[in-house]
Amino acid sequence: MSEPTERRRTGRIKRDELLRDVQEGLAKQQKELSSKYFYDERGSELFEEITRLPEYYPTEAERELLHECAPALVSDLQLCTLVELGAGSASKTRVILDAMRDSGLGKAYIPVDVSGDFLEGVAEQLRIEYPTLQIVPAVADITHDFVLPPRNAPTVIAFLGSTIGNFGREDTIDLLSRCAQLLEPDDRFLLGCDLRKAVETLEAAYNDSQGITAEFNLNILHVINTELGANFDVSRFRHRAFYNADSHRIEMHLIAAEPQTVTIPGIGDVHFLEGESIHTEVSYKYNREAIETLFVPSGLVLEQWMTGRRNMFALAVGRKKV
Repeated sequence: MSEPTERRRTGRIKRDELLRDVQEGLAKQQKELSSKYFYDERGSELFEEITRLPEYYPTEAERELLHECAPALVSDLQLCTLVELGAGSASKTRVILDAMRDSGLGKAYIPVDVSGDFLEGVAEQLRIEYPTLQIVPAVADITHDFVLPPRNAPTVIAFLGSTIGNFGREDTIDLLSRCAQLLEPDDRFLLGCDLRKAVETLEAAYNDSQGITAEFNLNILHVINTELGANFDVSRFRHRAFYNADSHRIEMHLIAAEPQTVTIPGIGDVHFLEGESIHTEVSYKYNREAIETLFVPSGLVLEQWMTGRRNMFALAVGRKKV
């Protein structure tokens, strides 16, 4: 799990796209469903509950780290413009915006996201909170080539919230490469990433004692039932989340509790054996070396690695390789 994406904020799902993705995903030997379909209105509510759970450390760990590092980061980089990819509600970003405002260096904030209506609402609120900053929302899908509005240098392009962990290696390199191409010599890239740590801590974050994460995971079946008219019996599936040490990632699955057949209009019957799983999400965990192995092929050079006092989360600062 990671910070909000468009689906988490708007609840809008394109039926044709969902049908295609479900058909392709459930036809694979390891059945899978895209995690972007967790987030109807109920899924979004559940995710907000998860971020407040005592076991789910990433949200607060990143916020604490930003409070530790933001003032020095703004000062050292002489930060003038902040671009945030997948900005969402800009909740933690306000820590950086506060430092930009207080330093007198900040000129503009450019939140980037795919949902124009949601983005404009966030921008209106930020204009009230930060009257000295120019707020320039930019509508773009960061998983494809995108352009940014004119901006004053030095600029920092930020991708926070550990969202990078939901991407596979090739997709990550593609995204980081696009970011590198947008950087000028004085600009920097700021990445938030969850760190590798004790397995017990990692697995507890995705298996909370209240069962909120389990309900969140199962919600993807409710979405498919609602949107496609499928007949998943959610009570016949179980949540499972575990740390795959070989791949350094959390995996979330839904396990069939018994043999069953599910009918999905437009797809047909899908058969499940007892114990068969649907893979629903990954969340990669990193150390400095792992981030460097992603930065190098992306045309980025790692300049700073900040983990703070608790060593739970990291902020990586990179520049474009010359």
